Amino acid sequence: MCKECQRWQQLYGWHLCHRGLYHYNDAMKNYMQRYKFNGDYRLRLVFQREFSRVVNQSKADIIVPIPVATATMQTRGFNQVVGLLREVQYQTVLQVIVEDKDTQSSKSRKERLKTAQPFGLISPEKVVNKRVLLVDDVYTTGRTLYHAASLLKQAGSQWIGSVSLAR
Repeated sequence: MCKECQRWQQLYGWHLCHRGLYHYNDAMKNYMQRYKFNGDYRLRLVFQREFSRVVNQSKADIIVPIPVATATMQTRGFNQVVGLLREVQYQTVLQVIVEDKDTQSSKSRKERLKTAQPFGLISPEKVVNKRVLLVDDVYTTGRTLYHAASLLKQAGSQWIGSVSLAR
């Protein structure tokens, strides 16, 4: 296990089986800036096919994209994670319940790790005894994915894994 997974294992007593397709380097940071923050929705097409292939190859029963806050959806007009999915059957079982004014990308590592649970489960019955794959755009500290995973685990998911475009 990597050091990051070891820390989560120590904190939770379990860890996510996570796969990041690319390194979050300067090129990926520039891509995310243009796609996610500048709203260039056409850029979803750059990685959509490959990302969707990896997601569809998972052995998950349910694919769950990380949701965005209502204010983010109103401002941006799209969920950047869902935009990366093409021909992927996903379930909307998570919702943002804490409308945090500060984006994760504007926070330090320490601040991200202290973030309170931002999600709630819409349909907990959909994940009981299921293999769930969480899908996100960027894995930085893992805090977002572990918040989501802990809810799924509490609801009775059999297995929880995650995949992100970049880590």
